[in-house]
Amino acid sequence: MKKTKGFTLAEVLITLAIIGIVAAITLPSLLVNVNEKAWEAQKKALHARLAQAIGQMNTLGGYGTYTEDEDGTATADTAAESFILDALSKVYKINNVCGPDKLSSCGIPSKITTLDAVSEITFPSKMSELNEKLLNGYHQANEVGDMADTKAAAFETVNGESVAVFYNPLCGSDSSLSQYTQNKMCVNFVYDLNGSEGPNEVGKDVGFITAFYNKNPVVVAPRPYKMNYASTVPHYSDNADTIDAPKACMALGEDLRLPDRDELAALFVNAPLINLTGQTGSNGYWSGSVISLGASGLAWGQGFYLGTRSKDTRSTKLFVRCIKK
Repeated sequence: MKKTKGFTLAEVLITLAIIGIVAAITLPSLLVNVNEKAWEAQKKALHARLAQAIGQMNTLGGYGTYTEDEDGTATADTAAESFILDALSKVYKINNVCGPDKLSSCGIPSKITTLDAVSEITFPSKMSELNEKLLNGYHQANEVGDMADTKAAAFETVNGESVAVFYNPLCGSDSSLSQYTQNKMCVNFVYDLNGSEGPNEVGKDVGFITAFYNKNPVVVAPRPYKMNYASTVPHYSDNADTIDAPKACMALGEDLRLPDRDELAALFVNAPLINLTGQTGSNGYWSGSVISLGASGLAWGQGFYLGTRSKDTRSTKLFVRCIKK
């Protein structure tokens, strides 16, 4: 009789055990990659929809009311909620609107993890909690386009995103404002792509979209890299061996670039979400927006201490914070 060869039960069990171990090791990373790709696509779509909606508005400023006592205590604050109801909802399909102190009803998580994946912070509920340097004397008071400490409101999109709205009804146009970034910011959206489901982490399911300028608004959604370049660098150098700002981003990753001046301003507005707490003194950050060429030319820089936007000589050494392409 002819004998048929096969695997023993023990051999089959050992093979299955090995396959299970390999799957346990590789599947989590594969799932993370799939989730991150899905999040990236969803972020881009949300940015495109909001940018299109805001582009249809005649003005971004002046919605709602905001008044303060002499001690700075708000006595009336309907700004963010009115912006959503009276402006945004006219040009953007919204499922649900939640007023101040009711953000969780729109799926806004109570806590989020910052971009460094180390620090957990309470989700901000008003402008000064988003970034205290937007107010509290960090820029000149009583200017045209000063900033109000308005409370956040929120809404849910038809696609299931939860979006908190930080609104400045006093913002003005780029040409009418001073050097301070605070006065240029009209609306800042901090979103969670899947509500409070998790991981509730900036750079994954949590991000931000910022609209600048009352007239002819610019809407940006930068996706920041997790760390600064190690040292300050010039924006441009005549020496080919010198690391300049664009090369610094390439050194950190081929998929990274310098943010333009408005994207960099959005990083300032949302600095606590990035946990950008270091290197915020006299040295600012380089943007990729060039005014004139050469080492003696000018490029736009952004201060993260006072919030100033500046024209700096390109040979000046500033910090570099890159964003994803």
